[in-house]
Amino acid sequence: MDPDQIDHDLKAVLISEDQIQAKIRELAAAVEKDYDGRDVLLVGVLKGAVMVMADFARALDRHVEMDWVAYSSYGSGTQSSGVVRILKDLDTDITGRDVLIVEDIIDTGLTLSWLVANLRSRGAASVEICTLLRKPEAVKMAVSVKYVGFDIPDEFVVGYGLDYGEKYRNLRCVGTLAPHVYSDAG
Repeated sequence: MDPDQIDHDLKAVLISEDQIQAKIRELAAAVEKDYDGRDVLLVGVLKGAVMVMADFARALDRHVEMDWVAYSSYGSGTQSSGVVRILKDLDTDITGRDVLIVEDIIDTGLTLSWLVANLRSRGAASVEICTLLRKPEAVKMAVSVKYVGFDIPDEFVVGYGLDYGEKYRNLRCVGTLAPHVYSDAG
């Protein structure tokens, strides 16, 4: 990966690596306080939440269990079909468990609202959400999010787990892509 090429691909850095790491530590401290004396199961949403989940879990000063889900509501298009297809389900029985969904970004909230309802229907003691990024202007389905890192504009962003064509996930910052990246793809 050529760093000069990647820098050239970004129009702007919205959130730096240092800002992300500081916010992750702040979110972890809030979770530590709220779940004092209770076990919490972290549920990451693949693939985007991998970076957030890893850094968040390491910022917690406790033993944690982690599990992963993957789902799709897009089919082959770029607009949600509204039908959720489970690609990878939990391996853990969540009956009576406190569950914390860890997300990279919340935009429309449609698929996440389905996931919350699904986990609650399985008998979880509680289901809360922690997200690094949220786009308030894009919300179509209100979802209660207890822990929010940053509210950002309704722009397409990449980095820190977020991708464009499966690229840019490994950037340590969050940024917007330069227009030439889109025009090169077409």
